[in-house]
Amino acid sequence: MITVIDYGMGNLRSVVKAVELYTDNVQVSGCPSQIERSKALIMPGDGAFAMAMKNLKEMGWIEPLKEFVASGGNFLGICLGFQLLFESSEEFGDCEGLGIIPGRVKRFAESGLKVPHMGWNTVNFANSSPFLDGVPDNSHFYFIHSFHPVDVPREWVVGEAEYGAKFTCVAGKGNLLATQFHPEKSHSNGLRIIENFVRKS
Repeated sequence: MITVIDYGMGNLRSVVKAVELYTDNVQVSGCPSQIERSKALIMPGDGAFAMAMKNLKEMGWIEPLKEFVASGGNFLGICLGFQLLFESSEEFGDCEGLGIIPGRVKRFAESGLKVPHMGWNTVNFANSSPFLDGVPDNSHFYFIHSFHPVDVPREWVVGEAEYGAKFTCVAGKGNLLATQFHPEKSHSNGLRIIENFVRKS
């Protein structure tokens, strides 16, 4: 079973529809006990970092999520679900994150470009991941965000994009992959990531 985590942050339906292209063995759940019967977890999300962490804590997700990743379960974070994996975010003041990936989340620096960064951008893959099999380097993906991680160790950086400056937009190791962009909204290359995740879970 692939579980899409519902922690009250964003519309999950587009992610579920993308997963359903490759399997019907998917559920949406706000109950951490469902982790026990899950082979893989997907954590999407839109909105504010602090509110998301508050929801995850109040719903009892934080320790089960960390244990699931540490045990080798396949995990995909998307957009806000990507940012939450880092140690902290400066959004609305300093807020502690899940701390699964080293680094902190900052707002884009003033560069004359519009913030949020919204639309299509190319991604250069710096490290390999089994969930990126068949996805060409410099593929285009769909972004919408105002914050990005910094101080990410190179061994965790899987993909980078440029918006004013280069930033990490794909991070992970082994069983964990997280993307700042929305693979479910990124046509064939994004759906290939979803398909790889499903097939390998």
